[in-house]
Amino acid sequence: MSNDNLLPYLPDPGKFPADKIIGITSTIPIEIVFAAGYVPIDLNNIFICDIAPNKMIEDAELAGLPRNTCAWIKGMYSAVKKYSIRKIISVIQGDCSNNQALMEVFLSEGIKTIPFAYPHSKADTSFLRDQMESLAANLGVSYWRAEETKKRLDSVRSIVHEIDRLTWVENVVTGDENHLWTVSTSDFMGDFETFGELAGKFLKSVSGREPIKHAIRLGVVGIPPICEDLYHFLSALGVQVVFNEIQRQFSMPYQSDTLVEQYSRYTYPYDIFSRLEDIQDAVRQRRIHGIIHYVQSFCHRHIQDKIIRKNIRLPILTLDCDRPGPLDGSMKTRIEAFIEMIKSCSIL
Repeated sequence: MSNDNLLPYLPDPGKFPADKIIGITSTIPIEIVFAAGYVPIDLNNIFICDIAPNKMIEDAELAGLPRNTCAWIKGMYSAVKKYSIRKIISVIQGDCSNNQALMEVFLSEGIKTIPFAYPHSKADTSFLRDQMESLAANLGVSYWRAEETKKRLDSVRSIVHEIDRLTWVENVVTGDENHLWTVSTSDFMGDFETFGELAGKFLKSVSGREPIKHAIRLGVVGIPPICEDLYHFLSALGVQVVFNEIQRQFSMPYQSDTLVEQYSRYTYPYDIFSRLEDIQDAVRQRRIHGIIHYVQSFCHRHIQDKIIRKNIRLPILTLDCDRPGPLDGSMKTRIEAFIEMIKSCSIL
């Protein structure tokens, strides 16, 4: 993530004390990490923003990780090795089904790994509370101090929520900018105060922009895309992405009074039906003409494509990618045909 035009940028692990860095494999109750005085760094971000992410995948394969494993898993492994990260919080339930095995690999290599599990049901708030209290105890901080930290993060998140609103209401923020700001709330660049200052500056910088006048409004659902030029290619076709489903969920978009309420309303770790409700609300509210469902090769979430297609009554393009890099020719052709199909529909 570059710092051009006031966009969020990659945290530099070298600027933080090594014993204070904690790598995270997915969005977790980040308030607990900050409250304990640690620096959270999303391993996915430092992998995909590396100058040579494909080499990181190759390095992981040379180290013994299977070729037919999700690229994000291999990228996270190499990110830990490259930056000598010695402590990891691994989401072993509610995210990738391979995280359990990755955690065991880290443990076998002397890296301290702290498991965190979301409950199978979002209604099981007692399980979620127990997991949060266990994580707080593991990091040596009071759970109630983390609740206080939530209030500070809420004010930062509110800026990102406004950036999201400006994407689909005022049409002055691009889909790519929206993606970068919302996806970065998984770790707040390791420093939520600096992140908040930068987000505030970005917000001011877009106040005088002319609205984007693209006729077609798309939503991108599924995990954040690994392909690097999807948003730019869509924009060149006259498309405005007004909804980034999972990235928006990272920003905790629903008002909540407690950590338990906040992370029980966060849809990503739970069943597809919670996500469907969120997507359907966005389709209506944001006046979306079509959906791109991004699926990662070798990911179990690919199976959910059938359910999404059954329940979302819009044109849907399923886009499957494996490794980082630009869209290939066949992907571009499929996207172009999808956009032409939407243009021919009477919904515009």
